[in-house]
Amino acid sequence: MANARTAVLATRLFEPEAGAAAYRLAALVRALEADDWQVTVLTSRPPSGLRSGGRIRRWPVLRDRTGAVRGYLQYASFDIPLFFRLLTVRRPNVVIVEPPPTTGVVCRIVCALRHIPYVYFSADVTSRAAEGIGVNRTVVSVLRRVESWVLRGASTVLAVSGGVRDAVISLGISESAVTDVGTGIDTRLFSMAGERPSVDYPYLVYAGTMSEVHGATVFIEAFGKIMHSHPAARLLLFGQGVDVEAMRARASELDAHNIEFRGTVDGEEIARWIRGAHAGLASVRPDRGYDFAYATKAFATIGCGTPVIYAGVGPVRTLVDQNDLGWAVDWDVDAVAMAMSEALGTVTTDRERSRLSGWITENHSLDVVAREAATVIGQTAAARDESRGEPQAGRD
Repeated sequence: MANARTAVLATRLFEPEAGAAAYRLAALVRALEADDWQVTVLTSRPPSGLRSGGRIRRWPVLRDRTGAVRGYLQYASFDIPLFFRLLTVRRPNVVIVEPPPTTGVVCRIVCALRHIPYVYFSADVTSRAAEGIGVNRTVVSVLRRVESWVLRGASTVLAVSGGVRDAVISLGISESAVTDVGTGIDTRLFSMAGERPSVDYPYLVYAGTMSEVHGATVFIEAFGKIMHSHPAARLLLFGQGVDVEAMRARASELDAHNIEFRGTVDGEEIARWIRGAHAGLASVRPDRGYDFAYATKAFATIGCGTPVIYAGVGPVRTLVDQNDLGWAVDWDVDAVAMAMSEALGTVTTDRERSRLSGWITENHSLDVVAREAATVIGQTAAARDESRGEPQAGRD
C-alpha cells in the first residue's frame, strides 16, 4: 500500500449527516477506496445527537439556529481552519472539493502553493442560485467571478446533471473540462429492506433541506387545506434550512398540531419513516435559479418503495410523470393539496413498492455515479503524474 494513490476530500458535510451532498461524497469515498485509493476526509463535526466514527477528520464549526453550516460566519468557521488543514495534511495525489465557492477559493490557493491538482464536485452553481433568490446584483456579480475563478483552477469539474454542466460552462469553463457524472441516491440505505415505524396514523414525509429554492412552505399551506378532511393524518418534516422558522410560524397560524418538525436525524431513521409513509414530498420552486436541479429527496422516497409528490419544476418532475412514480404537480397550494389527499387515500401494494424501488436502483443508483466520478478522478491524477505539472481545466 506504500504506493497507493491518495486523495483528500474537503467538505462541510459528510455522513452521518443527512443530505444529498453527504450521501454523494460518502459513496465517492467508498468507490475510491474500492479502487485502492487512501482517502482522508476533512469535514465538520456533526450536530449533537448524530452518531459519528471512523477515521474521518472533523473540526468544530459554527451552525445556524437550524443546525446548518450556511452563512458567511458559518462558512468562514470551516474555510479558515481548512486552509491550515489542507496546508499541513500529508501531500495527496489530488484534492476533491465541493461548494460553496469560498471553500473552493481556499482549495485553489493551497493547491497552487503545494502544486496539487484539485477536482471540483459541482452539485449546483452558487452564483446562479443567488441570482434566483434575489441576492443583490453586485454581490451576485462578485460571487460569479469568484466561482468562475475557482472552477477555472480545477483540473476537472464533476457535474451532477446536464443542467449543472451547462451552467458551469456558462461561466467560461471549457466543455472538455466538465463531466456529467449523474445523480443518484444510496440504494442500500434508501431501499425497501428495513423497518417501518409502528404508528397508528397515516402520514406524509418531507426529508431534507428547507430553503428558498425548495419552497417547501407549499406543503404546509397544502396540508392546512386537507387536515380537517384527514384528521388522523400527519405531516412529518425532517431536516433543516432557512425556511424552517417561517414554516413553523405558518403551521402555528394554521393551528396545525398534526404538522411535526422532527429536526435533523440520520439517514437510517429517515429511511425508516419514508418506508411507512403514504407519500414522500419533494419540490423545486420555479424561478429561483434551480430550475435545472434534481431534487434527490424524491429519489430517496422512491428508493424506499414509496410514491412521491413532486411540486414545481426540474427534470425530476418529468421523470415522475413519465414513469408513474407518484404525483407531479405545479408549485401550487391547491394542486399539492389535491395530490396529498389522493396519496392519503391510496394504499400502495408491495408489488408497486417493488417496482418503484427497482426503478431507482436501475436508473439512479449513487454507486454508479460514484464509480463514474472515481474513474474521472483517477484519470485526472494520472494526467497530472504524466505531465509532472498541474493540468488546468479552464483558461486564466
